[in-house]
Amino acid sequence: MYHLIIDYFQMNSGRFLTMLTDHFRISLCSLLAAVLIGVPAGFCCVRFHVLQKPVSTAFGILRIIPSLAILLLMLPVLGTGAVPAAIALILLAIPPILENTIAGLRDVPPFLLETAGGMGMTGRQVWMRVRFPLALPLILTGMKTAAVEIIASATLAARIGAGGMGDLIFTGIGLFRTDLLLIGGISVALMSFSAGIFFHLLEKIILKYKRF
Repeated sequence: MYHLIIDYFQMNSGRFLTMLTDHFRISLCSLLAAVLIGVPAGFCCVRFHVLQKPVSTAFGILRIIPSLAILLLMLPVLGTGAVPAAIALILLAIPPILENTIAGLRDVPPFLLETAGGMGMTGRQVWMRVRFPLALPLILTGMKTAAVEIIASATLAARIGAGGMGDLIFTGIGLFRTDLLLIGGISVALMSFSAGIFFHLLEKIILKYKRF
C-alpha cells in the first residue's frame, strides 16, 4: 500500500495539486460568502426581533437536509460545475454562523450595555465596542464549525463536476483503489484539521483580552 501511494505522487503530483487547490478555493470562497451573509443576518435578527424566528427557522431547515441532497437540488437550477456547488456549500455554512452570531450578540450581559450607555456611548458605539467584541468568540466558533462542514461537504461537490479531492475519492471507490481513498480522505482530514487550528490561533490573536 505504501509503495502505491508513493507511485501515485511520483506520477500524478500535478493532478493532485490541482485537485487540492480546487478544493481549497471552493471551500474558502464558500466560507467567505457564508460569513458575509450569516453575520449581518445574525445582527439583523438581534436588532429586529421580528426577523429572528423566520430567518432562524429557514436556515435551520438547511441543517437537517443532507449535503448531497442540497447539491443535487442545485442541478436543475444552475446545472453542474463550481457555481452550484459553491451555492450549496454557502447554504450549508450559513446556519452555524447565523446561530452563533445571534447567540453571541443576544447573550451580552444587560449590565454591560447599561454601563456603556451610562458612559455616553451611542447605540452604534455600543454595538461596535461592546456587543460585537464580546460576541466574537461565539462567532469565530460558528465560522470554525462552518469551515469544517464546508471542507467535508466539498468532497461531495465532485459529484456535480466541481472538482476537488472528491474526484480522487470517488475514483478510488469506482476502481476499488484503497490508496486513492487514503490519499483523498487524509488530505480532506488534514484540511479540516488545519482549519480548526487556524481559527484557534485567530481567536488567540484577536481575543487577547481573554487572558486577563
